[in-house]
Amino acid sequence: MFGFEAIDLARFQFAFTISFHIVFPAFSIGLASYLAVLNGLHLLTGRDIYLRVFQYWKKIFAVAFGMGVVSGIVMSYQFGTNWSVFSDKTGPILGPLMAYEVLSAFFLEAGFLGVMLFGRERVGPGLHFLATAMVAVGTLMSATWILSVNSWMQTPAGWAMNEAGQFVPEDWWQIVFNPSFPYRLVHMVLAAFLTTALVVGAVGAWHLLRDSTDKGARLMFSMAMWMILGTAPLQILAGDQHGLNTLKHQPAKVMAMEGHYDSHPEGAPLILFGIPNAAEKRIDHAIEIPRLGSLILLHDPNAPMAGLDTIDDDKEPPVAIVFWSFRVMVGLGLAMLGLAFWGAWQRWRGKLFVSDWLHRAAIAMGPMGFVAVLAGWITTEVGRQPYTVYGLLRTADSASPLQASAVTASLLSFIVVYFIVFGMGTFYILRLMGRPTQTTQGRLDEGPIRTAGTTPAAQTEKKERQDGV
Repeated sequence: MFGFEAIDLARFQFAFTISFHIVFPAFSIGLASYLAVLNGLHLLTGRDIYLRVFQYWKKIFAVAFGMGVVSGIVMSYQFGTNWSVFSDKTGPILGPLMAYEVLSAFFLEAGFLGVMLFGRERVGPGLHFLATAMVAVGTLMSATWILSVNSWMQTPAGWAMNEAGQFVPEDWWQIVFNPSFPYRLVHMVLAAFLTTALVVGAVGAWHLLRDSTDKGARLMFSMAMWMILGTAPLQILAGDQHGLNTLKHQPAKVMAMEGHYDSHPEGAPLILFGIPNAAEKRIDHAIEIPRLGSLILLHDPNAPMAGLDTIDDDKEPPVAIVFWSFRVMVGLGLAMLGLAFWGAWQRWRGKLFVSDWLHRAAIAMGPMGFVAVLAGWITTEVGRQPYTVYGLLRTADSASPLQASAVTASLLSFIVVYFIVFGMGTFYILRLMGRPTQTTQGRLDEGPIRTAGTTPAAQTEKKERQDGV
């Protein structure tokens, strides 16, 4: 296909499929926790507004969760077809970790999902909240195991090599809790919460632009802006700590992120923008701040920093991709922080629900969490190259012995099917988000909400008293 080798096509196929997949777990992890909070608040306060918003997002979660499951199946399929050597060599370690994810997390999610979606009238509010909480816990556990797998590939620990050339476990504690795992887990979970908060805030803002008195939209927007205000600063702090950990264990990745082709013996600058020139090994037209790079990474403006000139050429990651994806991620993180402060200011002024420009900004930022997640994944995975297991197993030595034509056929099939299936699914989710919240006076699929012993008129009067946000 266009002169590409089989391994290039296999890498593109994996990148394509995981780019589709990662956005759904990033959304469902945060949305499951949001649903648990809404359900818990309704249980504690009895206010119907929380249950109405819960019902609004419940169906959206179900569709996103299903799309995440379907797209995730393809990932394991590719390990067996395109990356069989990798699977063989790392299977004794990664296989059990993936199995733990299925047994302890996915079964928990799937087991309680039906109760959460359809069982409220059958099990009662208390058990329904428990089921919702278990789904949220399951999504977080799933993220924990998957991040442990990926982190081991980034910072392998606790392994030994057997006679067959396979990585085998020597210390499971070190394998699961490898050096980069805590930083990656915190960074990813915060990213999921931010991504969900941005989507919920965008949907609330969309409806507020049409009706600023929409109580459901007010609740969505208010909770989302609180969440962004709380998590955006934490994410920046977590990202800084993750960067320091990466500098310690994967210095070449940080060199590519920072654009440091050359070593800096007396303090490295912070390169804000520029054009990586791989041929000449420099950053053209660089806009930089002297010594700030050393100050940020080593907390000393005069600390020396090594550059890619200390790394063999065949061990360097693709600098241009890592350089720009890192800046996209950081830039969007700062934009999220700005949105959070803007929202806090408008809340203080009492104009949170009537500030049209804030609402437009929130709508524009709605998909940016997904973009930031993808940019972060590109930074992490491309920065790990040329290895699948960092420093130990090269990508070129991990692929299956396939013909390019075979990979081309599966790649083209995935492209066609993904754009049709997931395009339709995404369109349906957007349609659900576009429905006014006032139409969800009861459950979207089970009729109106009733409280035992009350008439419809009394129920309406109660809602009018309780539905303030």
